Formats: sequence, structure tokens, C-alpha cells
Amino acid sequence: MKEYVIGQEAAGKRVDKWLLKELPRLPMGLMQKYLRLKRVKLNGKPAKGDMHLCEGDTVSLYIEDEFFEKPAEADPFLARFHWHLDIAYEDDNILVVDKKPGLMVHPDRTEQVNTLLTHVQAYLYQKGEWNSKDKSQFPPALCNRIDRFTGGLVIVAKNEAALKAMNEKIAAREVKKEYLCVVLGEMPRDQGLIDNYILKSEGSRKVRVNRNPLPGAQRALTGYRVLARRNGLSLVACDLMTGRTHQIRAQFAFLGHPLLGDGQYGDPRESERFGRDYQALYAWALTFDFQGDAGVLEALRGRRITARSVPFVREYFPDVSF
Repeated sequence: MKEYVIGQEAAGKRVDKWLLKELPRLPMGLMQKYLRLKRVKLNGKPAKGDMHLCEGDTVSLYIEDEFFEKPAEADPFLARFHWHLDIAYEDDNILVVDKKPGLMVHPDRTEQVNTLLTHVQAYLYQKGEWNSKDKSQFPPALCNRIDRFTGGLVIVAKNEAALKAMNEKIAAREVKKEYLCVVLGEMPRDQGLIDNYILKSEGSRKVRVNRNPLPGAQRALTGYRVLARRNGLSLVACDLMTGRTHQIRAQFAFLGHPLLGDGQYGDPRESERFGRDYQALYAWALTFDFQGDAGVLEALRGRRITARSVPFVREYFPDVSF
């Protein structure tokens, strides 16, 4: 039971109008039922909806606590934002979206609004699953990141338990990541393992690849299979066994086969012949190979999720299908 003492600002209002304003979570039909059941009292006596309140009156409400909670403030930006997401998978805990090349995953100094995270936030807000104004709610969090001009699958955790569990599974290498890329030149071997070391220098946007260990360098492992060769290009499927910065881009450039369109690790003039100005790289598939307890992620156990289509495959290798 809760009691309210009517102040000057509410004096003169009808009981039913006051109830709807004071308890916005209380449906009108249920309010009328509570009035009939005499669970609303005015100065100790059963109240009627058309009674008028006076300053100093005491209103006693014998109703459930949930209706006294104030709804969270609305977020007008997320309510109006026109989100665009290619959703590959969704359950109560996890969302997997296919990010298109050119879209940043997180805001930075160059782009604050049109990011993958903003689209995800608007989607969940408009579904009623998350409210940015309610600080007690967990904000959706990305479990993996890909470069702005790389397309592909990104995992989003909807709650803290999902984020913790997914991060643990990724760290334990129980989430297998497969990429598709197009490299310049026809690779001589059909398959292989690239095993070398990547050094990321502070202040540099590029990484350096070495055959042998260096102080500060991390071992990088990438398995690959050549799916097709055509017009001086190779379509390659990559199994990312480690997750180093620019791993696939830097390693294939080190082999003498930079990614088509990659002006950072290759010669832009080579890619201009094919009309491409950003890297042909796509995070194409995820396999959830869980070994132990998966907690809230159990629905993903053994599941393989793939992107519906990879644009550069259609463009450069139209005869290849998956």
C-alpha cells in the first residue's frame, strides 16, 4: 500500500485522471477495476473515479508495486533512427549481423552516428528490448570487430551474461571464423598454412610480418584453401586461427599476393585494373564449436552461420557457388 498527500498542483483533478498521470504503467481498464474493488481510497473511504481531489487529501492505493515504477525516459533519436541491418541470427541473448563494407562498427572522431552499433541500438530500442535512458539495462555490446571496409558477420551480446560467455568462447578458440578474400595473382598451391609473426608498431596504421619471432611480435596462423582462379585473381577461403591486427591482409601481401583493392598493403595501381578501391575481404562464416558449458549461449552449440551473399564473389567469380 502507498499513500499520497495531494498538493496544490493536483487539487481539483478527478481521481481517475490523477491516477493515470501518477501511475502511467497502470492500464485504464485495470484502474477502473481497482476502483470497483475499493482498492483506491480517498481519506480512508472508497474512492470513485469522478471524485475531485482537494489539497491535503490522502489517497491510499492498494495495488501491485510494479505499477508504481516510472517508465524510463524516451530516447527520441533512437526512436526515429532508420536502422538497416542484415540479421543472420537472433535469439534472446545474441544477435549476429552481416555488416556491409564501408560501415564503421563503433563511433570515432570521423563518424558518430552512422555506425553498426547505432543501427543495433536503434533496432533493439524500437523492438522494446533495450532503453538507452534506463541506466540499469545492459547496453548491447559487440563481441568482435572488423575493419570499416571489410564486410561480414559481427556478434552482438544483448546482456552481460552473453558478453562474458561469448568472450570466453572466443578466447578459448571455440568460435571458428572463416573469411573469403580475393588476392592478386593465381596462387600456386591449392591449400596451405601461413605461419609467421606480426608486429604492430605504436603509432603506425600498418603491421609488419616476419618469418621469425621478434620482440613484441605475435604468432599468426591462417589456414587457406583456393576455391577458384580467374583472370589473374584467386578466390581464397581463410580459416583464421589467431586474431591479429590486419592478419589476412598483411600475411597474403607478405606472400606476394595482396588482397584485391588493398591499397595499404598492396599497390593501388594493380587493383585499379579491376575497378576496386577497397579490400575484397569478408567475414563469411562463424561456427560455434563449444567444448564445455555454454551457459546462455547453449542455443548456438554446433551451429554454423554464414553470410547470405558476398558481393565480390558474384562480381569476380560468378560461376562459384557455396
